Amino acid sequence: MSQTTKRALEASLKNLLLQKPLNKITINDITEDCGISRMTFYYHFKDIYDLVEWACVEDAARALEGKKTYNTWQEGFLNIFHAVLENKPFIMNVYHSVSRERIEQYLNPLIRNLILGVVEEKSAGMAVNEPDKQAIAGFYKYAFVGIMLEWIGRGMKEDPAAIVERVSVIVHGNVARALEGFCRDNPV
Repeated sequence: MSQTTKRALEASLKNLLLQKPLNKITINDITEDCGISRMTFYYHFKDIYDLVEWACVEDAARALEGKKTYNTWQEGFLNIFHAVLENKPFIMNVYHSVSRERIEQYLNPLIRNLILGVVEEKSAGMAVNEPDKQAIAGFYKYAFVGIMLEWIGRGMKEDPAAIVERVSVIVHGNVARALEGFCRDNPV
């Protein structure tokens, strides 16, 4: 029942975002649209931004399902682009209503999980410290989030497949090289 209620609240928020900006939507608006009490909202979320974050995480989790390997990261990244595009009114409204830092907070864990899956896979059998793996994943996370934010800021007009292809050319082989550079068994 909990997931059903959360999804209903998400649907109400997305419906309301088609009518007005995020900063004009109240919890009362959401609960009235959803047909639940304010207490039920607060049982699931602490505020509207918590609901926005949950919706972003849920959409991205579905987009990334099973796509966190070296051979599938491009598909996972492309799926995130498509999930964002499918929710364009929601995303654009959030983008124009909250700070860039807040949007980065939503995107960072999603992209980080994608990249960390690739780093973990490529580092299997290598003597690489966890902080070094985290540094590599962090570097790529910031690059990917920056690309995504730039695309959103330009109105999501460019073909996501073209963006992912360019990123793929840049990234190809570089994660493995970075890991080899940090490998304790290889002198640098």
